[in-house]
Amino acid sequence: MIGQPKLDEDIINFASDNTSGVDLEIFSVVEQAAKSSAMPYGDDVFTSKLQTIANEIFEKRVSIFPVATGSAANALALSVVCPPYGSVYCHRESHLEEDECAAPEFYMGGGKLSLLSGEKAKFSAESLKAKLEVKSPAPPIHHSPAAAVSITQATEVGSVYSTDEIAAISDVATYHKLSLHMDGARIANAIVSLRVTPAEATWKAGVDVLSLGATKNGVFAAEAVIFFDPEKAADFEFRRKRGGHLLSKHRFLSSQLLPYLEKNKWLRLAENANLRAQQLGKGLQKLPQFNILHEVETNMVFVKMPASLVEGFKKKNCLFYTWGQDEGYIFGRLVTSFNTTKKEVNRFLGIASQLAN
Repeated sequence: MIGQPKLDEDIINFASDNTSGVDLEIFSVVEQAAKSSAMPYGDDVFTSKLQTIANEIFEKRVSIFPVATGSAANALALSVVCPPYGSVYCHRESHLEEDECAAPEFYMGGGKLSLLSGEKAKFSAESLKAKLEVKSPAPPIHHSPAAAVSITQATEVGSVYSTDEIAAISDVATYHKLSLHMDGARIANAIVSLRVTPAEATWKAGVDVLSLGATKNGVFAAEAVIFFDPEKAADFEFRRKRGGHLLSKHRFLSSQLLPYLEKNKWLRLAENANLRAQQLGKGLQKLPQFNILHEVETNMVFVKMPASLVEGFKKKNCLFYTWGQDEGYIFGRLVTSFNTTKKEVNRFLGIASQLAN
């Protein structure tokens, strides 16, 4: 076929879960949506059913708003909970800080991110409390007042906040009258890792608003902002419209998210990604030249390896991100996906073993 790109099935792509395809059942539902007409701007049966299934999953009445990207979900959610003069407290390695091109600050109308530190890309309730209670000699009017707290679940290094850790952070936020936002780009992977319900992982632990990720876990391109108190979402539809994320053919977002959430598909897809990461991490740990840097809690494996091996992986069509060097060693991130197979992981481990010997 003229112009048809050739897909190389020999490539083992662990660069990101964003590189994966689409779950075929989800594809089928979107295809159904494409075969008929529907009212625009979310006034369709898919969006209506999505609201119902969200209420069921989270065990309460919520407000769910589909958007097209994770950055939009985060930025628009924070625009509700933080005024233009306010501050959102987050980890310095968070996606908000590192990878969203100042979108949160833009949509907050000038609000700022106040950065916290902590191991494994997590901050503690104690560090948040200490930061909030720092006394300044200048009058309060000279400082950006705290408005919200944001945590990433799972974090950028694949670690997971326990429900107790989230609850402790929520207690501090509540004491200071701050909203708690969760960047859940990989929330499904975290829920599977924690072995809790979606409700226990979010609002029951004190989360006020969730950016629900799906693109990394089997859909084309769809995320959602979920408010666990619908009254706090009173003006969100206007913010979403102004931000360009109220699609005219909105059903093509909802028709991705509906089958994704139904019958626990999102959790089953994430479980496969997590299991393949466990398989990959355990396999690499057995090889003497590979050192796993973080406990594999979700679908990301961080490894230190001889820099000399990287070119060999490239020649064998193995893709993953690398950064930094330390006395001849290089750091790599390998990410598994909802459709990563045992065979793919075993092939990669076989190549790694050959290169290491």
